[in-house]
Amino acid sequence: MKNNTIDINESTIKKFMESLRPEDPEIRKKLDFGYSYDGKIAILYEIRPFCDDPKKILNIEFAKIRFYKSRKEWNLYWMRASGKWELYEPFSKSTHLEMIITVIKEDSYGCFFG
Repeated sequence: MKNNTIDINESTIKKFMESLRPEDPEIRKKLDFGYSYDGKIAILYEIRPFCDDPKKILNIEFAKIRFYKSRKEWNLYWMRASGKWELYEPFSKSTHLEMIITVIKEDSYGCFFG
């Protein structure tokens, strides 16, 4: 039997990512946004075609949100130029996913959207 339970956390992430997506389908061919979520880790990424081969698609990860069940806490990470995830300081932890989403939206240090 298929599980039809709605995951409120995934719903929150999906709603945020939908708000980032361009409305125009032609623009989405050049820039779009997506995510993956496994129940405890969400990876947010840009979707773009390769410059030299537009038929190939590139997913550029820019944020990772991880839930630690033992602490009941969400942690926020950003992708460094080295390709390594780093805890987003000074605001990197919250018990509320919505607060983490707000930090990403504000992007005070230009770590997520440049």
